[in-house]
Amino acid sequence: MSALDAGAALPRRRAEVLPALTPVLVALVAAPFVGSLSTFLTLTAAGIAMGMMIFTMASGLTLVFGMMDVLNFGHGAFIALGAYVAALVLMPLASWSSADSVALNLAVFVLAVIAAALVSGALGFLFERLIVKPVYGQHLRQILATIGGSIIAEQLLFVLFGPDQIPLGLPRTFEGSFVFGETAIEKYRVLATVVGLMVFAGEIMILNRTKIGLLVRAGVENREMVEALGYRIDRLFIGVFMAGSALAGLGGAMMALYRGQAHAAIGGEFLVLCFIVIIIGGLGSVGGSFVASILVALIANYAGFLAPKLALVSNILAMVAVLLWRPRGLYPVSGR
Repeated sequence: MSALDAGAALPRRRAEVLPALTPVLVALVAAPFVGSLSTFLTLTAAGIAMGMMIFTMASGLTLVFGMMDVLNFGHGAFIALGAYVAALVLMPLASWSSADSVALNLAVFVLAVIAAALVSGALGFLFERLIVKPVYGQHLRQILATIGGSIIAEQLLFVLFGPDQIPLGLPRTFEGSFVFGETAIEKYRVLATVVGLMVFAGEIMILNRTKIGLLVRAGVENREMVEALGYRIDRLFIGVFMAGSALAGLGGAMMALYRGQAHAAIGGEFLVLCFIVIIIGGLGSVGGSFVASILVALIANYAGFLAPKLALVSNILAMVAVLLWRPRGLYPVSGR
């Protein structure tokens, strides 16, 4: 038997489709209760956009845990930092935001989110070297150290920017909605959906189709072997942590623009949601986090419309329901 025949004879892992369809099933169940088709479409589009922003933030946490086995409770600090950096870019360029020019509006948005990602990624390097590096492989100490680092970072943001919220305005091009009959979909939500899909596609491409992604995944499984081949795993892991921090900053900037304000507490607010998402999706699974983000956002939107009081605990109920069905999450990673 040739090597090719032997490879062909190996059993292939069958892809599970049902977990990926859970957001669709939730939408189908909610549709009759919502009643109006236009309202249902508006709620669904809003949920998908919110899910993409949540995924952008949560995917950074997923990468850090999945690739480095680090429980980073300081992730929320980078979300808040991204929001503030976006504000610092947008405020002096207010004339670009208010200009009747798609090019200028798009330019100021791109500058804001890229600056948020770069600054968050750079400070992620310091956070990893000073706080995370001494506690590799020690989960309890990681929790304590990163929570302490998060508290310090949040207080520094209060010192630098004050306790008041900083108002943010959307660039003029992204204000308003696209109207299709009786259905209105906000332009910014469409933009957020596109950005989220680009982030997801980029992560999957890098992790599965590039040498760097292969080395990082191999380093998680057998660090000594990869280092014996001449590669510096420490440097790769620093890059992963910086990428996770940059994604948190990018998501924080997107969310700040969506809410129209930046404040230090936004990090802690969405940190809990990020952990819910990675638990539902499966610890360390980027694809699972993608599905879970959409699922959580859709449930919150439908619950907020049908039963506003239930919306406050909808995320927890969703996590409980998924874990009762699949205790390791929708798409668990082997060994987690």
